[in-house]
Amino acid sequence: MSFTVLIPARLASTRLPRKPLADIRGLPMVVRVAMQAALSGAQRVVVAADDAEIVAACQAHGVAALLTRTDHASGSDRLAEACVLLGLDGDEVVVNVQGDEPLIDPQLVARCARLLDERPDCVMATAAHPIDSVADFNNPNIVKVVLDVAGRALYFTRAPVPFWRDAPPGGDTLPSAPAPLRHVGLYAYRAAFLRRFPGLAPAPVERTEALEQLRVLWHGERIAVHVTEHAPGTGVDTPDDLARVRALMG
Repeated sequence: MSFTVLIPARLASTRLPRKPLADIRGLPMVVRVAMQAALSGAQRVVVAADDAEIVAACQAHGVAALLTRTDHASGSDRLAEACVLLGLDGDEVVVNVQGDEPLIDPQLVARCARLLDERPDCVMATAAHPIDSVADFNNPNIVKVVLDVAGRALYFTRAPVPFWRDAPPGGDTLPSAPAPLRHVGLYAYRAAFLRRFPGLAPAPVERTEALEQLRVLWHGERIAVHVTEHAPGTGVDTPDDLARVRALMG
């Protein structure tokens, strides 16, 4: 199957200024992300940027990039514009790889794309992995997902779910059946749905949880979830994250 990887990149960042252009072993981070994503077998990889400086940096290293509007509320909105600019529509599969994931597993990108291709009942696909730490289970910055019998998302939340009513006292034991799942922020979309997404009314629960993917479920659409055994590579949100990634990449 063929699919396109789109990488949203925004120059402004409160915790790490000019994050897409941060140097990692002599290359801008967004270029590193694009190079990693290309290993997935994608037909093409395109950076959707909000600043001409990002576009120029990508093009200088042979990475396709296009300039999108600066006023998008989210990465999904930016990618919807990119779909229009690239003429992507219908059931074409588009994978959203975040621009701060230079260690993203290319095989996970490919698996999400294949999963959506295999699931005509779903407009999106994403990934998750089992949580093995009580601290992660209780951390509101780690998003959890609950699945139905067909492997589709029932709900995404920052709360520790599933709640174990009969848990041993002490609160230091994880539920075992089903095991709690951490959501991985990697998305495959059908291009027609991605183009339609910005026009959907935000869900009240989306505002409460601050999780955009809940809008999809609230409007009655379905999201297929691939469960992988391993956590994804380290993302970059802060200067400490950047130092960690630089060390991991030698």
